[in-house]
Amino acid sequence: MGVDDKTNQEWPISLHAYSDLTNVSPVVFLYLLKECYVYGTCKATAKFFALQHQVHQALHHVPKPGPAVFVAHCLSLLPIFESHCEGFSHLMIAALRRRLKMGTTQEDLHEAKLFATQLFIIAVRGDKIHDDRILVKMLEVFNIKITDIKEVMFQFHSDVKNDRFEDIADVFVEQFISKLLQSQSYMAAVTLLEHLSIRHSGESFLHMMLENKEYRAAEKWATFIGKPMICLLIKGYVDRNMIKQAYDLIKKNDLREEFPQVYQMGKESTLKKLAEKGCWDIAEMRAKSDRQLLEYLVYLAMEAGYSEKVDELCDKYSLEGFMKGKEAEVSLPHIRYLHLDELAIDNIVWVDEPIGLRDATCHIEGCKVVGLDCEWKPNYEKGSKANKVSIMQIASEKMVFIIDLLKLSHDAPDVLDSCLIRIFHSPRILKLGYNFQCDMKQLSQSYEDFDCFKRFEMLLDIQNIFKEPRGGLSGLAKVKQTKQFFIL
Repeated sequence: MGVDDKTNQEWPISLHAYSDLTNVSPVVFLYLLKECYVYGTCKATAKFFALQHQVHQALHHVPKPGPAVFVAHCLSLLPIFESHCEGFSHLMIAALRRRLKMGTTQEDLHEAKLFATQLFIIAVRGDKIHDDRILVKMLEVFNIKITDIKEVMFQFHSDVKNDRFEDIADVFVEQFISKLLQSQSYMAAVTLLEHLSIRHSGESFLHMMLENKEYRAAEKWATFIGKPMICLLIKGYVDRNMIKQAYDLIKKNDLREEFPQVYQMGKESTLKKLAEKGCWDIAEMRAKSDRQLLEYLVYLAMEAGYSEKVDELCDKYSLEGFMKGKEAEVSLPHIRYLHLDELAIDNIVWVDEPIGLRDATCHIEGCKVVGLDCEWKPNYEKGSKANKVSIMQIASEKMVFIIDLLKLSHDAPDVLDSCLIRIFHSPRILKLGYNFQCDMKQLSQSYEDFDCFKRFEMLLDIQNIFKEPRGGLSGLAKVKQTKQFFIL
C-alpha cells in the first residue's frame, strides 16, 4: 500500500478501512497507517500531509464511539509502534484538531477528555508513553484543564482528604512544568502554562528563555502575561542589541510612547537595510512622513556616494544643512585642501600589530574621554552580504589611533579581543560617537565571536543630545561652530 497514485492491489483494503471505521479497531487502523507510510514512494513531508488528510477523512465518517475517543485510544496504543510513535502522534492530533472544528457530541468529548487525562497522568508519573511535547498537545486538543486533572487524580487518591487533594494536583502539574524546563522544552512549558492559565512564573523565567535564545517562547510568554512582561522583553532585546526584534515587538503591541528611542532606531535600521539592497524608493516611501528619517536617508546616500539621491531628497523635502552635489562641484576651486606635511604625523598612529595595539590600549586607559568611529566599504548590491568593518578610529585629546581590524582579527584575534574589552567594557572611559548604533551593529555582525563588541560601557551617542534638525555630523558641526562664533 502507498499514499501516492502508484499503489498495489492491497490498496482497496486500506481504503475501505479508512472510509468506514465502524468495525475497525484502533490498533488495526494504526497498523494500516504504518503500512501506508512505510511503502509510500513520495517524500516524508508529502507522506505526512497525505496521511493526515486520510486520517481526517476517516474521522469524518464518525468512528464508534466517536472521533475524539477513537484518537485518544490510538494515542494510548502508539508507543507499541516505537519509531513511528512520535510522528504518528503529531499526525493523529493534527487530524483530530481539524475534525473537532466540524463538531462532535458532548458524550464523545467528555469520554475522550477523561481517557486522555488518565493517559497524561500515567505518562507524567514515570511511564514513558509519549514525548513531553505530545503530552502538552494532548492537553490542548482535548481541552484538559487543571480541574480535569484534579478530578481524575481524586479517583486515584480516594483515600486522601479533600483539603489535601488540591495541593497534590497542583504539585503534580508544577513537577511536570519543572521537568519541561530542565529539558529546555521552553515552548512546551509556555504552551502548558498558558493553557492551564498559570501565571506565577515571573521575570526569572523570561530571563532564562532569553539566555537560552528561546525568543519565540519568550514572546509567547510575555504576550500571555501582558504589557509589563512585554516591556521587560523589549529591554532584554535592547540589552542584547536585537533592535529589529525589539522594534517588531514595539509595533505589534503599540508601545511607541514607552520606547521612542528604540522605535526610532528600528526604523533607521529598516532604512539602512533597504539602502544596502539598493531599494532607495521604498526607503524614501517609508521615511517621507518623518523628517528625522529623511535626514538619516540623506546621510546613507552620502555614505554611499549617491550624490544624485542627496540632491533629490534635499530639494523634494526642503532639507537644510547638507551640501548638495552640484554645490560641491561649484565650490571645488575655492576649497583649500590640507597637505600631508601640515599634519602632526606623530600624533596619528596606524595600529596593525599586537605590540602597537597594547601600547594604544595603555594610552587610552589613561584617558577620561575618547571619540570612536568605524569605517567599512559600503555594499549596495541587492542580495549581497555587508562588508566587514575594516578600521576603527579611537581618538583622545592628543592622539588618534587607526586600528586595522581586518589584519588584527586575522593575525592576533585574542589580543584584539582582550585589548578592546579593556576599552569598551571600562566604566572609567567615556566613549563618544555619532550615530554609533549603526557602527555597533556592524561590528557585532562583522566579528560575531568577539566578546568586546557585545556590549559597551559609558557610551554616549552625541546625535541623541542635539535634537534640532541637522545634516549629519558635518551639519551638526556647522551649527555648533556658528553658535560659537556668535557667542564670541
